[in-house]
Amino acid sequence: MLYISDKLIRAMEQEAQRAYPRECCGVIFGRLDGQAKYAESLRPSENSFEEGEQYHRFRITAEQMLGAELYARREGLDIVGFYHSHPDCPAVPSEYDRSHALPVYSYIIVSCVKGRAEDLTCQQLGKDTDYTRFAKEEIIIRGV
Repeated sequence: MLYISDKLIRAMEQEAQRAYPRECCGVIFGRLDGQAKYAESLRPSENSFEEGEQYHRFRITAEQMLGAELYARREGLDIVGFYHSHPDCPAVPSEYDRSHALPVYSYIIVSCVKGRAEDLTCQQLGKDTDYTRFAKEEIIIRGV
């Protein structure tokens, strides 16, 4: 279960709209408490995929991940998940998304159709101990 504020949801939607027609991507920071995750901040990442592929793929480099991990350590936070957008596609994980995901993390996908954020889903790989597929993860939206 991912607890997240309306403000962070809006920030992801705005990032998806800004990046359109390319995929945006970023890291979600917060705190882990058993099975629950509490999102507290976001850090957009530059989509490092080559220009011609950014409309349907995203990549966060090892250097970007190291920066995110150092930031989390400095701020006393955990990396609780990642987000990215699907331009002109549903907020459903692709096979590429699944094959590049890791268990435990929350994966938020924002569907952005014609430049407007329309839908958002959250998935977790191996939530039901099947590490070959995503399962929908509940989002609880907290105040600002």
